[in-house]
Order: sequence, then structure tokens, then C-alpha cells
Amino acid sequence: MEANRMGHYFDEFEVGQVIKHCQSKTIFESDNNLFSLLTMNHHPLHINIDYCKSQNYGKILVPGTLVFCLAVHLTVMDVSGQAIANLGYEEIEHLAPTFINDTIYSRTIILGKTPSKSKKDRGVVFVETVGSNQDGVDIIKFRRKILVKKMEG
Repeated sequence: MEANRMGHYFDEFEVGQVIKHCQSKTIFESDNNLFSLLTMNHHPLHINIDYCKSQNYGKILVPGTLVFCLAVHLTVMDVSGQAIANLGYEEIEHLAPTFINDTIYSRTIILGKTPSKSKKDRGVVFVETVGSNQDGVDIIKFRRKILVKKMEG
């Protein structure tokens, strides 16, 4: 049996390719509490059940930044495991709410790739990732540029 491979090289990405990431993560109450406290997000929508009962959803809403972090990190084994650096994120859109006990899945489409002009051993891969929940509802979408190693310089 072979170990999991950590990411892909620049040469292996194909524009238009869609990667359905195999990892997923259920957001537990402990995840939500720890993230909210560590990031000093003390808004009652994220940590106060009684308060939430009188609000739009009637239950605790998971912070969008936690959803974003999970959606990104579910892609690492496939997309950025050979990355030199994440160069930037753009067009982050929160599409639907996320709640405690929702399970997050991610899929990524390769939008473009550009070889580096200054260093022959790398290139920039431009991707769009969509995170969805256990019901198949898209909850977050974002784009990013990743500086990735080539197989051979």
C-alpha cells in the first residue's frame, strides 16, 4: 500500500480539471467554541444558544471564517501540498449559513496556470474552491492563486 501523496506539482494540473476532495469535516460544538474563543469572536450568534433562539435561524451559526478555513484545508492533500506559497485569496462568498453538526466538503476547479517568468522550477495555479454541506448545498466559494513547484526545474 502506498502512502497518500501530499499535493500535486504544477505540471500535473489541467485547466478545467475538477477535483472532488476526499476529506471532509463535521463541525462539532467544541470546534465552534474553540475557534470563536481563539479568534475573539464573541458575537452571541456563535456562542449563545438562548440569544440565537430569538434570531433568524434559531440556532448557533458557525463563523464564516471557520467555514472558510475548513474549506481551504480540505484541499491541501490535492491542491497545495506541493505549494511554495499561497499568494492570495479573492472573491470569498458566503453562500449559505453553516451550523453545528454540519459536515463540510470541498471541490476545486483549476481555472488557470502560468509558469513563473523568473524561476523555472515553479508556476502559479489559479483555482476556485466551493465548499458544500452534507445536503449538497453550496455554502462558500472563493478563488486563490498558489505558487507550486514543478516536477523538474
